[in-house]
Amino acid sequence: MSPRFRGGFGAAVIGVLAFAGPSFTEDAAKAGFVKKAFKNADGSTSPYVVFVPHDYDGKKDYPVILFLHGAGETKGGSKEPVEVGIGPAIKKHEKTFPFIVVIPQSEKRTWKADSDDGKRALGELDETLKAYKTDPTRVYLTGLSMGGYGTWSLAAAHPDRWAAIVPVCGGGNPKTAETIKAIPTWVFHGDKDAAVPVKQSQVMVEALKAAGGKPKYTEYPGVGHNSWDAAYGEKKLFPWLLEQKKK
Repeated sequence: MSPRFRGGFGAAVIGVLAFAGPSFTEDAAKAGFVKKAFKNADGSTSPYVVFVPHDYDGKKDYPVILFLHGAGETKGGSKEPVEVGIGPAIKKHEKTFPFIVVIPQSEKRTWKADSDDGKRALGELDETLKAYKTDPTRVYLTGLSMGGYGTWSLAAAHPDRWAAIVPVCGGGNPKTAETIKAIPTWVFHGDKDAAVPVKQSQVMVEALKAAGGKPKYTEYPGVGHNSWDAAYGEKKLFPWLLEQKKK
């Protein structure tokens, strides 16, 4: 395990994780959660956030994660994208978290690859890859619930972009398994999920295996829809991601 993860990510947390929120900065040269604005084709702007590792100095290449939030964090929702899922996981280990993380916000409650939100998320990822010194062979995709669906969708539409994907409590189209079978994949779901049935993940995992893929799958017994606190709290998840690299 990388020494930057000394102490690990602790035990999985089931339930709602308290999150006081990040301290934002507008200065891209500084570390932490950085507010950004993406310019759309019509001249409007869309906000997103980039987490910059605290040791970022622009000299070495950094791995990058694109994180897709759930439906509740859509524009106008009760919470911001950084407050649920990967944001709290970063906050718990902010000083040593080694990834640049792109956190877009859906405006139309979807992350489908052919949607405006899906295309914008990729645009914000590309903008980040150009703005910072990054490793193009270590770009990862993850999301929860609606973002889990988006993870499967964007992976199938752009399979060559990702060194690994981590869909959490989402679902995809098993017919795309042949397209994405070579992407290292770790799937998470709670077996008592009433919002997105666990069968959604099980079907995708089995389809990948049937196509020749070797997905990792973690199913949490007794856990409902919020399997993301446990998933992003897995002490082996982020070290595993760091090990995945496009050839």
